[in-house]
Amino acid sequence: MINFDISTDSTADLYSNEIKENNLYFLPLTFTLTDKSGKITEHTDTFNSPEEYVEYYNTLRSGIMSKTSMNNPQIHIDHFTAMAKAGVKNAIHFTISYGLCRTVEVARDAVEEVKKEYPDFNCLCVECNTTTIGQGLLVKMAVKMRDEGKSLQETFDYVEKTKKNFQHFIIADDLMYLKRGGRLSAASAFVGTIINIKPVIIFNKEGKLVTYKKERGLKRAISSIVEDFSKYTLNKDFPTVYVGHTDNMEMANLLAKSLEDRYGVKTEIRMIGPIIGSHLGPNTVAYAFSSNEERPM
Repeated sequence: MINFDISTDSTADLYSNEIKENNLYFLPLTFTLTDKSGKITEHTDTFNSPEEYVEYYNTLRSGIMSKTSMNNPQIHIDHFTAMAKAGVKNAIHFTISYGLCRTVEVARDAVEEVKKEYPDFNCLCVECNTTTIGQGLLVKMAVKMRDEGKSLQETFDYVEKTKKNFQHFIIADDLMYLKRGGRLSAASAFVGTIINIKPVIIFNKEGKLVTYKKERGLKRAISSIVEDFSKYTLNKDFPTVYVGHTDNMEMANLLAKSLEDRYGVKTEIRMIGPIIGSHLGPNTVAYAFSSNEERPM
Protein backbone atom coordinates (compact mmCIF):
# COMPACT_ATOMS: atom_id res chain seq x y z
CA MET A 1 0.00 0.00 0.00
CA ILE A 2 1.26 3.47 -0.91
CA ASN A 3 1.11 5.72 2.15
CA PHE A 4 2.50 8.96 0.72
CA ASP A 5 3.54 10.78 -2.43
CA ILE A 6 6.97 12.16 -3.35
CA SER A 7 7.91 15.54 -4.76
CA THR A 8 11.25 17.06 -5.68
CA ASP A 9 12.59 20.12 -7.39
CA SER A 10 14.87 19.77 -10.38
CA THR A 11 18.14 20.13 -8.46
CA ALA A 12 17.87 16.35 -7.89
CA ASP A 13 18.90 15.94 -11.55
CA LEU A 14 16.54 13.04 -12.17
CA TYR A 15 15.79 12.21 -15.79
CA SER A 16 12.31 12.74 -17.23
CA ASN A 17 11.66 9.00 -17.58
CA GLU A 18 12.59 8.45 -13.91
CA ILE A 19 10.15 11.15 -12.82
CA LYS A 20 7.36 9.49 -14.79
CA GLU A 21 8.18 5.88 -13.89
CA ASN A 22 8.42 6.64 -10.17
CA ASN A 23 5.25 8.78 -10.09
CA LEU A 24 7.04 11.85 -8.75
CA TYR A 25 5.67 15.36 -8.48
CA PHE A 26 8.28 17.56 -10.14
CA LEU A 27 9.05 21.25 -9.64
CA PRO A 28 11.49 22.56 -12.28
CA LEU A 29 13.76 25.53 -11.67
CA THR A 30 14.62 28.11 -14.29
CA PHE A 31 17.88 29.54 -15.57
CA THR A 32 18.83 32.38 -17.87
CA LEU A 33 21.41 32.51 -20.64
CA THR A 34 23.13 35.79 -21.51
CA ASP A 35 24.88 35.92 -24.87
CA LYS A 36 27.83 38.13 -25.79
CA SER A 37 25.53 40.93 -26.95
CA GLY A 38 23.82 41.01 -23.55
CA LYS A 39 20.59 39.37 -24.74
CA ILE A 40 18.97 37.32 -21.96
CA THR A 41 16.74 34.30 -22.54
CA GLU A 42 14.94 32.29 -19.86
CA HIS A 43 14.85 28.49 -19.84
CA THR A 44 13.30 25.74 -17.72
CA ASP A 45 15.20 22.78 -16.28
CA THR A 46 13.15 20.15 -18.07
CA PHE A 47 15.67 18.40 -20.30
CA ASN A 48 14.37 15.21 -21.94
CA SER A 49 17.39 13.88 -23.83
CA PRO A 50 21.18 13.54 -23.48
CA GLU A 51 21.56 15.84 -26.48
CA GLU A 52 19.99 18.72 -24.54
CA TYR A 53 22.59 18.39 -21.76
CA VAL A 54 25.43 18.36 -24.28
CA GLU A 55 23.99 21.35 -26.12
CA TYR A 56 23.74 23.28 -22.85
CA TYR A 57 27.38 22.69 -21.91
CA ASN A 58 28.54 23.51 -25.43
CA THR A 59 26.62 26.77 -25.03
CA LEU A 60 28.65 27.54 -21.91
CA ARG A 61 31.86 26.64 -23.72
CA SER A 62 31.01 29.19 -26.39
CA GLY A 63 31.15 31.97 -23.80
CA ILE A 64 27.44 32.34 -23.02
CA MET A 65 26.73 32.94 -19.32
CA SER A 66 24.24 30.87 -17.34
CA LYS A 67 22.58 32.15 -14.18
CA THR A 68 20.10 30.53 -11.80
CA SER A 69 17.66 31.79 -9.20
CA MET A 70 15.50 30.25 -6.51
CA ASN A 71 11.85 29.51 -7.29
CA ASN A 72 9.70 32.18 -5.68
CA PRO A 73 6.96 31.52 -3.08
CA GLN A 74 4.10 31.62 -5.59
CA ILE A 75 5.68 28.93 -7.76
CA HIS A 76 5.91 26.67 -4.70
CA ILE A 77 2.34 27.50 -3.68
CA ASP A 78 1.09 26.63 -7.17
CA HIS A 79 3.04 23.35 -7.10
CA PHE A 80 1.71 22.22 -3.74
CA THR A 81 -1.81 23.43 -4.56
CA ALA A 82 -1.79 21.24 -7.67
CA MET A 83 -0.78 18.28 -5.50
CA ALA A 84 -3.55 19.00 -2.99
CA LYS A 85 -6.13 19.36 -5.79
CA ALA A 86 -4.99 15.99 -7.14
CA GLY A 87 -5.93 14.43 -3.80
CA VAL A 88 -2.52 14.19 -2.19
CA LYS A 89 -2.85 13.98 1.60
CA ASN A 90 0.65 13.00 2.71
CA ALA A 91 3.84 13.85 0.86
CA ILE A 92 7.57 14.40 1.19
CA HIS A 93 9.31 17.12 -0.83
CA PHE A 94 13.07 17.37 -1.49
CA THR A 95 15.04 20.61 -1.90
CA ILE A 96 18.65 21.64 -2.38
CA SER A 97 20.99 21.94 0.62
CA TYR A 98 20.29 24.89 2.91
CA GLY A 99 24.03 25.58 2.76
CA LEU A 100 23.62 26.49 -0.91
CA CYS A 101 20.16 28.02 -1.05
CA ARG A 102 17.30 28.61 1.40
CA THR A 103 14.71 26.94 -0.83
CA VAL A 104 13.46 24.71 1.99
CA GLU A 105 12.20 27.74 3.93
CA VAL A 106 10.18 28.91 0.92
CA ALA A 107 8.82 25.39 0.43
CA ARG A 108 7.76 25.02 4.06
CA ASP A 109 6.05 28.42 4.06
CA ALA A 110 4.24 27.46 0.86
CA VAL A 111 2.97 24.24 2.42
CA GLU A 112 1.52 26.21 5.32
CA GLU A 113 -0.16 28.59 2.88
CA VAL A 114 -1.73 25.73 0.93
CA LYS A 115 -3.00 24.12 4.14
CA LYS A 116 -5.22 27.17 4.73
CA GLU A 117 -7.37 26.01 1.80
CA TYR A 118 -6.54 22.31 2.01
CA PRO A 119 -6.14 21.52 5.73
CA ASP A 120 -5.70 17.79 5.06
CA PHE A 121 -2.58 18.42 2.98
CA ASN A 122 0.48 17.25 4.90
CA CYS A 123 3.89 17.68 3.26
CA LEU A 124 7.23 17.28 5.01
CA CYS A 125 10.04 19.21 3.31
CA VAL A 126 13.56 17.78 3.35
CA GLU A 127 16.59 20.05 3.16
CA CYS A 128 18.86 17.51 1.51
CA ASN A 129 22.25 18.68 2.81
CA THR A 130 23.36 17.88 -0.74
CA THR A 131 22.23 18.42 -4.32
CA THR A 132 22.36 16.94 -7.83
CA ILE A 133 23.31 13.21 -7.75
CA GLY A 134 23.23 13.16 -3.94
CA GLN A 135 19.76 14.70 -3.82
CA GLY A 136 18.63 12.28 -6.49
CA LEU A 137 19.82 9.36 -4.35
CA LEU A 138 17.78 10.65 -1.39
CA VAL A 139 14.70 10.76 -3.62
CA LYS A 140 15.38 7.17 -4.73
CA MET A 141 15.62 6.12 -1.09
CA ALA A 142 12.18 7.61 -0.49
CA VAL A 143 10.80 5.85 -3.58
CA LYS A 144 12.05 2.49 -2.32
CA MET A 145 10.56 3.03 1.13
CA ARG A 146 7.25 4.27 -0.32
CA ASP A 147 7.01 1.20 -2.55
CA GLU A 148 7.77 -1.06 0.43
CA GLY A 149 4.79 0.41 2.29
CA LYS A 150 6.73 2.48 4.80
CA SER A 151 5.00 5.46 6.41
CA LEU A 152 5.72 9.09 5.62
CA GLN A 153 7.27 9.66 9.04
CA GLU A 154 9.48 6.56 8.81
CA THR A 155 10.77 7.71 5.44
CA PHE A 156 11.31 11.31 6.55
CA ASP A 157 13.22 10.18 9.65
CA TYR A 158 15.39 7.81 7.60
CA VAL A 159 16.42 10.34 4.96
CA GLU A 160 17.01 13.02 7.62
CA LYS A 161 19.37 10.65 9.42
CA THR A 162 21.02 9.21 6.31
CA LYS A 163 21.73 12.48 4.50
CA LYS A 164 24.46 13.29 7.04
CA ASN A 165 26.38 10.25 5.80
CA PHE A 166 26.45 11.22 2.13
CA GLN A 167 29.99 11.67 0.81
CA HIS A 168 30.82 13.73 -2.28
CA PHE A 169 34.00 14.38 -4.22
CA ILE A 170 33.76 17.00 -6.97
CA ILE A 171 36.49 18.09 -9.39
CA ALA A 172 35.79 21.32 -11.27
CA ASP A 173 37.67 21.80 -14.52
CA ASP A 174 37.28 25.57 -15.01
CA LEU A 175 37.88 27.57 -11.83
CA MET A 176 36.28 30.70 -13.26
CA TYR A 177 32.80 29.23 -12.75
CA LEU A 178 33.55 28.73 -9.06
CA LYS A 179 34.86 32.29 -8.90
CA ARG A 180 31.64 33.69 -10.39
CA GLY A 181 29.63 31.72 -7.84
CA GLY A 182 31.67 33.07 -4.95
CA ARG A 183 33.30 29.70 -4.14
CA LEU A 184 36.80 30.84 -5.05
CA SER A 185 38.60 34.18 -5.05
CA ALA A 186 39.46 35.82 -8.37
CA ALA A 187 43.19 35.61 -7.59
CA SER A 188 43.02 31.91 -6.68
CA ALA A 189 41.01 31.15 -9.80
CA PHE A 190 43.46 32.98 -12.04
CA VAL A 191 46.59 31.40 -10.54
CA GLY A 192 44.98 27.96 -10.39
CA THR A 193 44.02 28.15 -14.05
CA ILE A 194 47.56 29.11 -15.08
CA ILE A 195 49.19 26.18 -13.26
CA ASN A 196 46.36 23.68 -14.01
CA ILE A 197 45.22 23.30 -10.40
CA LYS A 198 42.03 21.28 -9.90
CA PRO A 199 40.35 21.78 -6.52
CA VAL A 200 38.55 18.81 -4.98
CA ILE A 201 35.31 20.07 -3.46
CA ILE A 202 33.17 18.29 -0.87
CA PHE A 203 30.00 19.00 1.08
CA ASN A 204 30.71 19.67 4.74
CA LYS A 205 28.40 18.78 7.63
CA GLU A 206 26.52 22.07 7.19
CA GLY A 207 25.76 21.25 3.56
CA LYS A 208 28.14 23.87 2.20
CA LEU A 209 30.65 23.32 -0.58
CA VAL A 210 34.23 23.62 0.65
CA THR A 211 37.62 23.01 -0.91
CA TYR A 212 38.98 19.74 0.45
CA LYS A 213 42.32 19.67 -1.35
CA LYS A 214 43.97 20.67 -4.62
CA GLU A 215 45.67 18.56 -7.25
CA ARG A 216 47.53 19.44 -10.43
CA GLY A 217 45.71 18.04 -13.46
CA LEU A 218 42.37 16.28 -13.84
CA LYS A 219 43.69 12.71 -14.02
CA ARG A 220 45.79 13.18 -10.89
CA ALA A 221 42.75 14.64 -9.10
CA ILE A 222 40.66 11.62 -10.13
CA SER A 223 43.32 9.24 -8.82
CA SER A 224 43.31 11.15 -5.55
CA ILE A 225 39.55 10.97 -4.98
CA VAL A 226 39.51 7.28 -5.87
CA GLU A 227 41.98 6.79 -3.02
CA ASP A 228 39.65 8.72 -0.69
CA PHE A 229 36.92 6.11 -1.16
CA SER A 230 38.97 3.66 0.95
CA LYS A 231 38.12 5.71 4.06
CA TYR A 232 34.44 4.76 3.93
CA THR A 233 32.08 1.79 3.91
CA LEU A 234 28.94 1.72 1.78
CA ASN A 235 25.39 1.76 3.09
CA LYS A 236 24.42 -1.86 2.31
CA ASP A 237 20.83 -0.88 1.50
CA PHE A 238 21.95 1.63 -1.15
CA PRO A 239 25.37 0.43 -2.36
CA THR A 240 25.55 2.13 -5.76
CA VAL A 241 28.19 4.82 -6.28
CA TYR A 242 26.87 7.62 -8.51
CA VAL A 243 29.34 9.29 -10.87
CA GLY A 244 28.20 12.66 -12.18
CA HIS A 245 29.63 14.87 -14.90
CA THR A 246 28.96 18.04 -16.88
CA ASP A 247 29.54 16.63 -20.37
CA ASN A 248 32.84 14.90 -19.66
CA MET A 249 32.03 11.26 -20.39
CA GLU A 250 35.68 10.33 -20.91
CA MET A 251 36.70 11.31 -17.38
CA ALA A 252 33.42 10.01 -15.92
CA ASN A 253 34.15 6.60 -17.44
CA LEU A 254 37.70 6.74 -16.09
CA LEU A 255 36.44 7.57 -12.59
CA ALA A 256 33.76 4.87 -12.66
CA LYS A 257 36.14 2.19 -13.95
CA SER A 258 38.79 3.13 -11.39
CA LEU A 259 36.28 2.74 -8.55
CA GLU A 260 34.95 -0.53 -9.94
CA ASP A 261 38.38 -2.05 -10.56
CA ARG A 262 39.81 -1.09 -7.18
CA TYR A 263 36.83 -1.65 -4.89
CA GLY A 264 34.45 -3.91 -6.81
CA VAL A 265 31.57 -1.45 -6.39
CA LYS A 266 28.64 -0.88 -8.71
CA THR A 267 28.62 2.55 -10.35
CA GLU A 268 26.08 4.54 -12.33
CA ILE A 269 27.12 7.46 -14.53
CA ARG A 270 24.74 10.44 -14.66
CA MET A 271 24.64 13.88 -16.24
CA ILE A 272 24.51 16.90 -13.93
CA GLY A 273 21.82 19.34 -15.04
CA PRO A 274 21.93 23.06 -15.86
CA ILE A 275 21.07 24.43 -12.41
CA ILE A 276 24.12 23.00 -10.65
CA GLY A 277 26.07 22.95 -13.90
CA SER A 278 25.80 26.74 -14.08
CA HIS A 279 28.05 26.95 -11.02
CA LEU A 280 30.42 24.09 -11.87
CA GLY A 281 30.91 24.70 -15.58
CA PRO A 282 31.59 22.11 -18.31
CA ASN A 283 33.89 19.08 -17.83
CA THR A 284 33.33 18.67 -14.07
CA VAL A 285 33.40 15.12 -12.73
CA ALA A 286 32.18 13.94 -9.35
CA TYR A 287 30.93 10.99 -7.38
CA ALA A 288 28.61 10.55 -4.42
CA PHE A 289 27.46 7.67 -2.26
CA SER A 290 25.71 6.81 0.99
CA SER A 291 28.20 5.62 3.62
CA ASN A 292 28.04 4.38 7.18
CA GLU A 293 30.25 7.24 8.33
CA GLU A 294 29.44 10.92 8.81
CA ARG A 295 31.23 13.58 6.81
CA PRO A 296 34.68 14.42 8.15
CA MET A 297 34.32 18.23 8.10
